[in-house]
Amino acid sequence: MIARSLWLAGAASLAFCASGVRAENSTPNTPADSAPEVVAPETEAPDTEAGDTEASDIVVTARRRAETAQNVPIAISVVSGAQIDSTGAFNVGRLQQLAPTLQFYTSNPRNSAVNIRGIGAPFGLTNDGIEQGVGIYVDDVYYSRVASATFDFLDVAQIEVLRGPQGTLYGKNTTAGAVNITTNQPTFDFEAKAELSIGNLNFKQAKAAISGPLSDTLAARVAISATSRRGTIYNVATDRWTQSQDNIGIRGQLLWKPTDNLSITLVGDYNKQDAVCCSSVFVRTGATQRPLNRQYEALAAAQNYQVVSRNPYDRLTDLDANLNAGNEIGGAALRIKWDVGPGTLTSVTAWRYWDWQPENDRDFTALPIVTKSQNPSQQKQYTQELRYNVSADRFDFVVGGFAYYQRIDTQGTEAHGPASSRWTLNPSSALANDPSVLDGLTAINTQYLKNTSLALFGQATWKVSDHFSIQPGIRVNYDKKKGFYQRRVFAGDRSPVVYGPTDAVTLARLGVFAPQEISPTFSDWNFSYDLTATYKPDRDLLFYATYAKTFKSGGINQNGVPSDASNNPILAAATVKPESVHHFELGAKTEFWDRRATFNLSAFRTDIKNYQANVNNGQFGVLRGYLANAGKVRTQGVEADFSVRPSARFHAYVNGAYTDAKYVKFVDAPCPPELSGGSNSPPNCDISGARLPGVSKWAFSFGAEANVPAKFLGKDGQFYLGYDGNYRSDFSSNPTPSAYTWIDGYALSNFRGGFRTGDGLDAYLWVRNAFDRNYMEQLSVGPGNTGLIVGLPGDPQTWGGTVKVRF
Repeated sequence: MIARSLWLAGAASLAFCASGVRAENSTPNTPADSAPEVVAPETEAPDTEAGDTEASDIVVTARRRAETAQNVPIAISVVSGAQIDSTGAFNVGRLQQLAPTLQFYTSNPRNSAVNIRGIGAPFGLTNDGIEQGVGIYVDDVYYSRVASATFDFLDVAQIEVLRGPQGTLYGKNTTAGAVNITTNQPTFDFEAKAELSIGNLNFKQAKAAISGPLSDTLAARVAISATSRRGTIYNVATDRWTQSQDNIGIRGQLLWKPTDNLSITLVGDYNKQDAVCCSSVFVRTGATQRPLNRQYEALAAAQNYQVVSRNPYDRLTDLDANLNAGNEIGGAALRIKWDVGPGTLTSVTAWRYWDWQPENDRDFTALPIVTKSQNPSQQKQYTQELRYNVSADRFDFVVGGFAYYQRIDTQGTEAHGPASSRWTLNPSSALANDPSVLDGLTAINTQYLKNTSLALFGQATWKVSDHFSIQPGIRVNYDKKKGFYQRRVFAGDRSPVVYGPTDAVTLARLGVFAPQEISPTFSDWNFSYDLTATYKPDRDLLFYATYAKTFKSGGINQNGVPSDASNNPILAAATVKPESVHHFELGAKTEFWDRRATFNLSAFRTDIKNYQANVNNGQFGVLRGYLANAGKVRTQGVEADFSVRPSARFHAYVNGAYTDAKYVKFVDAPCPPELSGGSNSPPNCDISGARLPGVSKWAFSFGAEANVPAKFLGKDGQFYLGYDGNYRSDFSSNPTPSAYTWIDGYALSNFRGGFRTGDGLDAYLWVRNAFDRNYMEQLSVGPGNTGLIVGLPGDPQTWGGTVKVRF
């Protein structure tokens, strides 16, 4: 009781962090809701005796039932909570360093995308009118907002990254894959854990979790988390560091288990970010087809402006507009598991919300060109999933239904300042020398989206023999979207700016902000299916082949559409066709050397017709981006995962992927900046054959850890040294490949070393990006076809220490 009281007092005084996970050498403890306890993956050292060299089986729930990862005919990467902690991969952005086929891109929490094998969501500005191709699930609850991926993982036990379509098993249809996150569950045995990390850049992170019984049938678990860090880019205009981290989260669970056959879990979580974000740095300029006096260098010189630094790795910026990235996400869920008849009935009812309060500087300079750019947004979603699972000697199946409703409201304000006329208008025009023409010009955007999705799905496994099985799956889906978009424009004196008057000032203003109102709608039925054949000649070898015919729901354009010659919105562009997906995959999984080593191999090809792509407009505020269908996209490649554990004192892993993802046919794509801006520039470009954005052809992750038994400060344990690294080759950072936006390949190295004991103490030092490699995470084309290229540098070298305890 004394230890428990001390723990509770310590957790309360810290008021810090979550993602509390089992320490590396912990003893397995079955959670109270009868879900399988996940064990450490191949890259984590389990609690084994010195002579035990056989790795523990990794239990996953990818097919909605507990089974070992090596028996699942799916390409899957498994990362334990312990590995997340030890490698510092505490959100999806860092998780991609451990899973080579996962790509995560973000310029701010709203403009974030998660892709697998190069597909999932179009690269560029977020458009609420379409679905994500990669589903994020936390304890069976679908998270529709990728913004949730920017938060810290909260009390995570295990993460499964599933590659390939998953629509016949998971609630929301996903064409590229899923990130399936399992958190630690309430237990009827008391347990508590805490973790504190400090490092350079004023990094502070704390995690705490406590779990135990409230009665014989009621258990509770609470986890809290906090992360703060100084930013990595210094803004000389405001004397502030930007790109900071300021996250806090809490997750609480109540488990009622009146009988062995019934468990009911009530979950609530709250997460908030209040970072100084998001900025960029000057990278370079590139020639466009604009007249020379309308390109960046001439426009900057005309206003005596010089950027604070032309070396992006000085990490200096001079943005003059307010920056903010207020981000709040939370929700509640009720999960019921009832063993009834020959199977288990599962019901998951959830409500989630998202509140986004941004402020940006869209001209990327210290000049008052765009003085305000903000699109605050509020979302609520409701989901209900019902599944029935049966496992028998020769026949397993899952049948279920899923209902989803989402409402998003967005209120946008964009305004120009006194420097806009000289920057935006043709310098040969007398209006360019009159600041009042565009000073105060403001667009007020109002939009909403109502999104409804209903589905029935099922998947069965017929074990034809002890070695061969077939697994068919089907899904019937109905989607309906209803949207509204309105843009009203006002001059600096608050008078409306509308079409009709033909005076030069009005036309100049309409060339920057154009009023528009549309009410797009979309609805459609879809039928999809898949078939997997599995051959398992012995315990340690499995082969599988999969074909899937699936889809991604059609969508609507929520950010406006182009206008015709009469200035009327082109309503044909208001809706986007569904993607039609054909997916093929072959794989092999094997264990050898008395199960000391594991090697998995997969080859895949995915063809997508009517691929949903972003089309960007270069002018200020006219139309930032809208969705269109590319003719056809293909991604294909090979993935391999290898791990070895010759003894309890050493283990190592290498994971690699070759991905060839390209536009097979896209004849009316937006042109790159070098072909844009001139009076004779093509209205669109044929980029058939070009590589998809954000995709590296080669990606690897690799690492090792060694330990030796020792006694330190009177405690028996082990000293250990670990290394984790990753490499990715070059990739395009623009929806249409441009010579100005290729990001060079780079490799990162992380080291850790410390001492841990079998009773829950772990203390270690760490360094990430150990060799202080300069690299870019993302490049963006500045507005207006001026040739400005800005970027977001990756984190510099960071170092610190961590102490973890478990009771």
